[in-house]
Amino acid sequence: MDERLSKKINAELENIDEVLKEIPTHEKLPYLSTLELAGAAALLHNFYNGIENILKQIFIAENIEIPEGKSSHKELIETAVKSKIISEGLKNSLGEYLAFRHFFSHAYALDLYADKMEPLTQNAKEVYSNFKKEINKYR
Repeated sequence: MDERLSKKINAELENIDEVLKEIPTHEKLPYLSTLELAGAAALLHNFYNGIENILKQIFIAENIEIPEGKSSHKELIETAVKSKIISEGLKNSLGEYLAFRHFFSHAYALDLYADKMEPLTQNAKEVYSNFKKEINKYR
């Protein structure tokens, strides 16, 4: 096992742990102001970015080319499945966060709706737990 990779992954996991502590529960989302909802959206975005950062570190350690360009985020997840880093099931779960990442990056805060974010906040801890199990061999 690559000790440097393990340290980088663990550092990202610590950051994700902190982000998940701050994400409001799905029950609270409908009562948030626009500003608070935008903050929650940024945390969901951070959550997914942390997962991508870990996958990129694994790619580097395994000499797997990191996708670039317009569809690089989608290709990153697909390559992780093809390389047997994550499962197809996890890819499907992460797909919802990938779609949100894209939306959040291109939308205005006024376009955020609690009901659209509720499933993401509700499922984030389970998706994260599954992700940690699947990448555990790199830690």
